[in-house]
Amino acid sequence: MTRIGIIIGSTRPGRHGETVARWVYDIAAQRVDAEYELVDLLDFHLPHLDEMTPPSLGQYTQPHTLRWAEKIASFDGYVFVTPEYNHSTSGALKNAIDFLYAEWNNKAAGFVSYGSVGGARAVEHLRLVVAELQIADVRAQVALSLFTDFENFTAFQPGPHQEGSVNMMLDQLVAWSGALASLRAGTTMSTPQSSG
Repeated sequence: MTRIGIIIGSTRPGRHGETVARWVYDIAAQRVDAEYELVDLLDFHLPHLDEMTPPSLGQYTQPHTLRWAEKIASFDGYVFVTPEYNHSTSGALKNAIDFLYAEWNNKAAGFVSYGSVGGARAVEHLRLVVAELQIADVRAQVALSLFTDFENFTAFQPGPHQEGSVNMMLDQLVAWSGALASLRAGTTMSTPQSSG
């Protein structure tokens, strides 16, 4: 069965990301089209990228990298749950993505974002990042506004229409994750070519 990781993309104390991700997971768990798992960056204790060689070479040496790589490799697709910080995603999520390469290739991703404008700018940046990693991003997106989906900007109370947004995103994500399975099974992951 298709496996989807729901990645909590914030490590900040007092973060909204865990609450949002658990809401997404609860909706996903009612479906029968895939297996869903919460993945919390806090559980992996990733420092700033500390591998000597580029991730595209796959020569990981640090125990935390190996553990992270094993977890990410186990999925066929991902839901990135991201805040918007300064018109982009969180540094913690970008750093976690940058640790790996082949483990991301030929998979699919959907996005759930939150912020003053629904986290839209964070997702626009993430779409550029995941494209470089050969991740196919789906069109449907869940954008949660601090003004309408949070009471007093703190208590998460998503509008009733947002559950439909989650399911639409998951429909596309599961379809694309399945469609890419034959590509993952039949090819060797390629690495970027040096221009120097």
